[in-house]
Order: sequence, then C-alpha cells, then structure tokens
Amino acid sequence: MTSPAIPLYTPEERLRRDATVWTLVQGILAPIQFVVFLVSLYFVSRCLMTGQGESWALASVVVKTLFLYAILVTGCIWEKVVFGKYLFARAFFWEDVFSMLVLALHSAYLWVWWQGVWSPSDQLWLAVAAYAAYCINAVQFILKLRSARLEKVDHARDGVVAHARSA
Repeated sequence: MTSPAIPLYTPEERLRRDATVWTLVQGILAPIQFVVFLVSLYFVSRCLMTGQGESWALASVVVKTLFLYAILVTGCIWEKVVFGKYLFARAFFWEDVFSMLVLALHSAYLWVWWQGVWSPSDQLWLAVAAYAAYCINAVQFILKLRSARLEKVDHARDGVVAHARSA
C-alpha cells in the first residue's frame, strides 16, 4: 500500500497563491524570460559557431541575467506571501536549491563580463553553462506546475465524489 502524496499546497496556501498579484507577475515574467533566453541562445550559438555578432551575444546574456534576477526576486516575494518563507519552502525546496546554482552561474557571467577578465569566447561558454542550468531549473518548475494542476484536478474530483456520496 502506497502512502498518499504530500500535497503541494495546503488549502490556505492555495488561497494565498490564487489571491496574490505575485502569481500573475510570475506568470508573465516566466514566458518573457524564456523568450529572452531563446533570443540570447541564438546570438550566443551564432557567435560561438561563426564568430559573428559578439557584442550582441555578450549583451544578450546580460539582458537574460537581468530578467533572471527579476523573476528570482519576485519569486522570493511570491514564496513569502504563499508559504511564509522567502526561499526554500517545503513545496519548492529543490527548485530553489537549483535556482541558487543558476543564479551563481549567471552572476559569475556578469562578473567576468564586467571585469573583462576572460575572453569573449570563454564568457560565452560560461553563459552556455548558465543556460544549461537554467533549462534544468525551468524543467523543474514546469514539472512542479504540472503537479499542481494534477493535484487541483484530483482535489476537484475528490470533492465531486464526496458530494455525490453525501447526496
């Protein structure tokens, strides 16, 4: 016999999640950041393969990193409103842990870009590592959102079944 899964949200957390503007902010920023990532990935890949567009590639990583900071800061606010903790709430613990790696790699890129201590090619390879970590983290969050949706469907189905039994 399997034990029941721990729900992603308590009923109170679900209400706070649905009531806060920060849920909408995250819902808007996440796809925008992903589009910025795809555009930057194009510029970075093109530069690494052909040597063309170096300035565009380097600058695009900076823009992508600024969007990452925005979504991480607003995500921390969202987590505080919903779970009472800015980071590492039970429901998003491992996503937050991996987000710290993503943040570290993107921040390292900004530092080497700003300082000019690495060649542009090396800077772009660091960006590729940061982007790979970002992709893993994005998949973590997508799977978590899918889990939340499935949990919501299960919760609604359980409510219908319970209502039918009581009728």
